[in-house]
Amino acid sequence: MSAGATTAGGTDPTLHLPRMLCLHGGGTNARIFRAQCRVLSRALEGRFRLAYAEGPHASAAGPDVATVYAGDGPFKRWLRWLPAHEALGEGAAVRAIDGAVRDAMAADDARGADGPWVALLGFSQGAKLAASLLFRAQRRADRRAADAGQRREEEEDDGVYDAWRFAVILAGRAPLVNLEPALFASSLLSSPSETGLTAPPDLMEMAAGAHVLRLPSIHVHGLADPGLGLHQDLFEQYTDPATARLVQWDGGHRVVLKSTDVQPVVDAIIAVAKETGVL
Repeated sequence: MSAGATTAGGTDPTLHLPRMLCLHGGGTNARIFRAQCRVLSRALEGRFRLAYAEGPHASAAGPDVATVYAGDGPFKRWLRWLPAHEALGEGAAVRAIDGAVRDAMAADDARGADGPWVALLGFSQGAKLAASLLFRAQRRADRRAADAGQRREEEEDDGVYDAWRFAVILAGRAPLVNLEPALFASSLLSSPSETGLTAPPDLMEMAAGAHVLRLPSIHVHGLADPGLGLHQDLFEQYTDPATARLVQWDGGHRVVLKSTDVQPVVDAIIAVAKETGVL
């Protein structure tokens, strides 16, 4: 159930459920994404509370958004995808993303929710970001393990939540975005200030596999989506086959809506949630 729903008695039954932070695509907004996720949200009722974050940057409406939601702006984005978009420095770009995420989480806390934040769910550009946030959580966990479990001072002070357990990636494209460029460098990750990779990936880095997302992820691909090849690249080149699941459906670039398409996604979410101890 989405955040804010109430029963006939006036109480919200989702307040104590595990929480999933939802990240909209580029050129849309949190309100539109809530509407796009309505069937998926209903199917997860009683198991998860969904909260929706708003991208930090103003944007024109995305091409698929303008046909249905043209009057539902203002529209937002998380990242640059066009050269015309303002180029921020890496630090500023990451801070803007983290600020928007932090604001959404704080707003849901203020509504009285206190369930643990466990998962990310994103569509299109939001899916790329969800996978990238999960990858950062993985890198931080790896670093803490190498430091005998100690959090570094820079992590203590940055206010970044990094305890995500898994992510649901709806039509997410390669490559991942490097959200900690000062601490981790890879030619296979794009800069948060760029529209994509700026040079060919280093083959030795590719073989080493440090760019691979090992935390659990569920990837949902529409077989008629024009961007399917890039979605497959993310799944095949940036995830571990042991921890990544693929759900395919006969549709284009949109969030699953029919119950027959939604149920396999829900089944995968519940399975991963049980495997990770969330449910």
